[in-house]
Amino acid sequence: MGATLTSFGVETKGETDIVDITDSVTKIIQDQKVQSGTATVFVKGSTAGISTIEYEPGLVSDLKSLYERLAPRQGEYLHNLRWGDKNGFSHIRASLTGQSFSFPVSGKQPLLGTWQQIILIDFDNRPRNREVVVQIVGE
Repeated sequence: MGATLTSFGVETKGETDIVDITDSVTKIIQDQKVQSGTATVFVKGSTAGISTIEYEPGLVSDLKSLYERLAPRQGEYLHNLRWGDKNGFSHIRASLTGQSFSFPVSGKQPLLGTWQQIILIDFDNRPRNREVVVQIVGE
């Protein structure tokens, strides 16, 4: 049994920017010694999330619309009153999404569905440089 831990940066635009990180994650998996096991992708920070989607313009737009309905940017958030940074909505959206996604690895390949991509979603109200951590456990 072995484990590896690697990270990479992603420049985002904020404002519910949805970035396909599948290729970056796949490259990390292929560069490791682990042939099969489990990979976990995690984003550091409380205003971003990791998920999967069929990464195509219609669904990306639909997902952004869903977040706006669930936690509107212009909503009232006690966080905004305390900190004044007006990003309470981004913390709520990130909490709903979660900061990690795990999936099986076999033959140094992520076992994802045909139309399933791994995405980073930056909910903050400003551009950010996000650190994405990939941990692979297996043999």
